[in-house]
Amino acid sequence: MFSSWKELEQAIINCKKCLLHKTRKNAVPGEGSKNAKLMFIGEAPGAVEDETGRPFVGAAGKLLTETIEKFGLKRAEVYITNVIKCRPPSNRDPREEEIESCSPYLESQILLIKPSVIVALGRFAATWLLTRMGYHCQGIMKCRGKVYRGTLLGIEVNVIPTIHPAAALYNPRLRPLFESDLKLAIEKIISKEEKTITKISKSKTRSLLDFISSSSRKDQN
Repeated sequence: MFSSWKELEQAIINCKKCLLHKTRKNAVPGEGSKNAKLMFIGEAPGAVEDETGRPFVGAAGKLLTETIEKFGLKRAEVYITNVIKCRPPSNRDPREEEIESCSPYLESQILLIKPSVIVALGRFAATWLLTRMGYHCQGIMKCRGKVYRGTLLGIEVNVIPTIHPAAALYNPRLRPLFESDLKLAIEKIISKEEKTITKISKSKTRSLLDFISSSSRKDQN
């Protein structure tokens, strides 16, 4: 595991653990807030991502960004990455050995960020996450839109699987499902933050009242 972002990202950029390094142009570590409460994990970089070294910046990435912002967050406020960090040739499915080689990188990212909610974009991400939490995903359409609560790498987290934005892009009938799943994830984050603020506010109010009460008792004595 990696204990610093600098070490982790350099390891990904220079990685040669599987054969994908021979066909990639750029490895794609991920980007966004390193203090994010919400994390998005996709499958693998595509052609545009391979060119730029950035995750989800093609057409599917544009849809993801628009949907995130539609429900009240900015792209820069979340963290976005993939299960594997190099593009498979011709955008083929990732192979098991490629996923295994890249897993320590993703595990380190999760441990460094410690997100409250993770959105799994597509079946590969959903399978990777849910398996490690002790769940079984029988196809993305059966597990999407649900909140899976549990422990992942020792961290308490909520995982919400959804379809990959590319699927929503190419099949417009799936777009409402994709949007509703992201709305669920973002509302969960916003709700949790509001509860935290309320709790802090109440705590401060009680402290002030306790101070006033304490002062009054001293005056009486």
